[in-house]
Amino acid sequence: MRKRFTWVLAVAALVSVGLTVACSSKYSASNNGLIVVSTQGNAVMDSFSLNLGNGHVTQIYNVNGPPTNGVPTAVVLDPAGANAYLLVTQSTFVNQSSTGVESFPVGSDGKLGSGTTTTLANATFTPSAGGAAESVPVMPVGMVIDSSGKLLFIADAETSDKSGTPVPGAVSVLSVNNGSLKEVAGSPLLLTGLPGSTTLNTTPSASALAVTPTVFPAAYASCSGNVAPTSEHLYVTDSNNYVVLNYSVTSSGALTLVSENATGKVPSGVTVDPCNRFVYVSNGQPDNTVSAFTICSVVNVPTCPAPDYSLVSVSGSPFLAGFGPGPLMMDAYANYLYVLDTQQGAVSPFRVSTTTGALTPLATTLVSNNGFPMSIAIRSDDSYMFVTDFNSATLSEYSITPSSGLLTPLTPVQTDNQPWGVAVK
Repeated sequence: MRKRFTWVLAVAALVSVGLTVACSSKYSASNNGLIVVSTQGNAVMDSFSLNLGNGHVTQIYNVNGPPTNGVPTAVVLDPAGANAYLLVTQSTFVNQSSTGVESFPVGSDGKLGSGTTTTLANATFTPSAGGAAESVPVMPVGMVIDSSGKLLFIADAETSDKSGTPVPGAVSVLSVNNGSLKEVAGSPLLLTGLPGSTTLNTTPSASALAVTPTVFPAAYASCSGNVAPTSEHLYVTDSNNYVVLNYSVTSSGALTLVSENATGKVPSGVTVDPCNRFVYVSNGQPDNTVSAFTICSVVNVPTCPAPDYSLVSVSGSPFLAGFGPGPLMMDAYANYLYVLDTQQGAVSPFRVSTTTGALTPLATTLVSNNGFPMSIAIRSDDSYMFVTDFNSATLSEYSITPSSGLLTPLTPVQTDNQPWGVAVK
């Protein structure tokens, strides 16, 4: 029998989010949308059908959903809607658990099949003071999938070796092949600064990550019809050194550090503009702000001497957000930014300047819960937003007005206890 548990992972895991937006070609029941939620109360997966006409949500799986092989956090759906990928962490509260990524096949009726877990490799750490190299388990706190559905990137927080010596955070990378996962060569990659950098003064700790798009929105966005880049870059926030790191990504998933930029204090979330123009980073307490950057994807001397995807701060950045900003994402049409204020129980929307990336605040919308909103997801047609409410066992739902970006609260959806991650198709 699986045991119940009520504890919460480290606060850094607040940023482990399911932020996938894409059209589904797998789930086909009445052409409805599909919502997948990871829940910690019984360590099971919930799934729901979404009526695209009126937003009504119908339960497919709840307490009887497939069990998870560890404490569940972030969840993403692949671009085809064929598989759900779940980040799990080993715990004594879940029998026979492990730390890794669990893959669930998605049926045409929206039901999830049994999960298969790929265990994350340990990090190899050699103390700077000397001593033998040691294999140290990673501490995953966030996950994202690329536009092609071929690579999964995982943020690993700072941990420690057997002697208590701090071990840097890392990025784990897994290749995806029809739902089958395999960790790539060189993974996990420990976080470091550039050669000669004085920015990383303490042990780095990955808190969130986001990957640049290789597919642009099909319609209604300023970049629709344009040719998307074929190369990828990964942005990783370091919550200990207050920086965002920029890595180039090869087709095999190998990472090379290109640049680093200062953020506000305790960066807790990061997202990339669907049109590949801007990067936004949420800064937690005491800053409670959002840092905005322009991506140097083309040469624009003197600010962008090379198309290396380095970042240039947007004029007016950082922008004030709510209390405890964490997960954040732009809408599918690349016009609005939504920030989840985790300690305020609210969503802060911003209008995005399509030319400068500057943010203009819109009316803040409260989340229907009694604390600890965890994850945010927006459907790819810009119609509905969902937020998991950890303490109230509900999924807050909002309709989106594309012309204004404003949110209209709908009836919250009952989930299993302690919902954490959410993904929508």
